Amino acid sequence: MISARQAGSRISVAGAVVLRYGLVVVIAWIGALKFTASEAARIQQYVSHSPFLSWTGELLDPKALSAVFGTTELAAAILIALRPLLPRSSAVGSLLAAGLFLTTLSFLFTTPGIGDPAAGGLPALSPTGQFLLKDIVLLGASLWTLGESLAAAQRKDTSAGS
Repeated sequence: MISARQAGSRISVAGAVVLRYGLVVVIAWIGALKFTASEAARIQQYVSHSPFLSWTGELLDPKALSAVFGTTELAAAILIALRPLLPRSSAVGSLLAAGLFLTTLSFLFTTPGIGDPAAGGLPALSPTGQFLLKDIVLLGASLWTLGESLAAAQRKDTSAGS
């Protein structure tokens, strides 16, 4: 019979694995979709209204811009997944992911149609607003993987120096 403490520890470890590699799958999947024409067109509604990214439309056509975003997301996912081997690289990927999610969360404030007019507007969210809201949790997961990867890198450095 295992104790509640042992059970809690095992569940925490399992949760950490699911959180890290679930984040990897989500970011990689979203990144891969950026190479499709439909996704390239879809992200224009967000980018065109963003004070941070609207200028990028003058540099790249929608497909090329979407490919840049997709490549960045795929790189972040790969780096986060490398945590057992390269915790510092994983921290870089987590930091990159946090930046991505902070950027997409800014779309909640800049994209028209976030509130659901049929339900009286904000705080009721339209499907677009609901789609963006999930990034709060993904940002939290990215920050957690960042902190955990930095701690793992520190432990690795300490054990290597012993």
